[in-house]
Amino acid sequence: MLLELRAENYAVIDHAIAGFGPGLNLLTGETGAGKSILVDALALLMGQKASTDLIRHGTDRAVLSCVFESTPGAEAILEANGIDADGGEIILRREILENGKGRVFVNNQPATVATLRQLAPELALIHAQSETLSGFDGAQQRGLLDRFGGIATEAVAEAFAKWRGIQDKLAELERDEQDRLRLQDLWSFQAREIQTAAPQAGEDEALETEKRVLANAEKLQAAAVSANDLLYEGDGSAEAALVGAQKHLEELARYDAQFAEAAQQIASARAAVEDVAATVRDYADRIDASPERLAEIEDRLALLDRLKRKYGARLEEVIAFGEEAARKLAEIENRDEILRGLRGDLERAAQAYASAARTLSAERAAAAKKLEKLAETQINDLAMKARFSVAVTANEDQATWTAHGWDAVECRIATNAGEPMKPLDEIASGGEMSRVLLALKVSVEDGANRSRARKVQVPRTLVFDEIDIGIGGRAAEAVGQKLKALSRVQQVLCVTHLPQIAAFADQHLAIEKQEKQRRTQTTVRLLTPQERAEEIARMISGATVTETSLRHAEQMLKTSQ
Repeated sequence: MLLELRAENYAVIDHAIAGFGPGLNLLTGETGAGKSILVDALALLMGQKASTDLIRHGTDRAVLSCVFESTPGAEAILEANGIDADGGEIILRREILENGKGRVFVNNQPATVATLRQLAPELALIHAQSETLSGFDGAQQRGLLDRFGGIATEAVAEAFAKWRGIQDKLAELERDEQDRLRLQDLWSFQAREIQTAAPQAGEDEALETEKRVLANAEKLQAAAVSANDLLYEGDGSAEAALVGAQKHLEELARYDAQFAEAAQQIASARAAVEDVAATVRDYADRIDASPERLAEIEDRLALLDRLKRKYGARLEEVIAFGEEAARKLAEIENRDEILRGLRGDLERAAQAYASAARTLSAERAAAAKKLEKLAETQINDLAMKARFSVAVTANEDQATWTAHGWDAVECRIATNAGEPMKPLDEIASGGEMSRVLLALKVSVEDGANRSRARKVQVPRTLVFDEIDIGIGGRAAEAVGQKLKALSRVQQVLCVTHLPQIAAFADQHLAIEKQEKQRRTQTTVRLLTPQERAEEIARMISGATVTETSLRHAEQMLKTSQ
């Protein structure tokens, strides 16, 4: 549910805050006051393309923000985009700068317009008069039918992804012969070069250590021999001195026990000296100052360095590259066998997709029969005499396969007796189109709410901008009743000029335009019950509210309850 909408320096709005509640929220006001501007602001927060023309004259940026109640689906989208949830609410903010750039924040964390577009279906669905014809394409009609019937498309999407993956693999293997031979030669050379060198993981590091030893063999041998002489074999060695000291301490310990531990410590020190001396002596014996071995190591390291420059920064990466080249080479060499296997897999995947798509088509056809009956009843409740149908046309040609199935869904209507059924976008009257779409959406949302147990996604907030254009009288009252019925299961926002509709509001907001300091400003305020009656009376009689229009407004409010 939308809780709050703010706009600063946006079009004619200096600073406006609109608070919304559950049920039916209606926005009214004089023509040009800025009612539709607020809906446009919400559309921008849902990811619609922005323009610098929207920035209020004399300012350098427009700032729009809103607060929605969070939903599990919205929180999943936030998590996928690395954005933290914020205490059960989702705060969207968008800044439009005069240099054409902009910034987006979600829960006060930097985000993108793409993130807003991802969140939009979970938070709000906006229907404006301007998108009556252009925004209701086949994909949206299919989505409405699926939502109405609680139809899940995951099985078809999974089957389509598997079929398309195998198809792409086949296309890769079936590329032209010249390209195949070129790649075969390349991979063969790469695999052979790495296999011939036979690098081992960590080999270069071990060779570098051995190279350092061989390059400094004389220094290392001299140091080891000297250390051994000083520790053990020389005339004045540490071991000889420790032997003498140990004898004296043992003599002292015969008469004074406190020296027994000291004598033992000297014995331990002698053992340590002997161990170290043996280590350096063995090290000196192992040193082989071989120029041949040094040259061999340098050649090997040069070879490994060439491989690393070509195939990876580390030998592990070089080895992995060679294994991958060998795999690709084997794949090409076994191409015919692999192709036969893939073609069989593709046939089975196509059959699986076709089975899932036919099941989906049957579900849609059954849902379409129910929807067209319900929608036709709803449409004719709005002072029309129309016939309505939902056509589900299956096209099994593989060129038409998608993750949503192979169906084309088209809503058709005949608004006058004797006329043939036509697609919705061929309806001439904007008022008729508004009523049809309202009735259709009421029908769909009613069906979707009945299907909630099947986890059907239902937008939390529905927004209608001047959907009542071109209607009046009994039809206007019927529209108000439909909006009221729809608002019982989800929040509805509606901009209206008709008092018959305004009387049904749960929250009634007035959009007012006034001049301050020679600048036009728009404000938004929630009306009290008495102010509601006065606003509806103004909508009935115009600028001058008469006693008769006020009584009429009060009666309309009473009747609507």
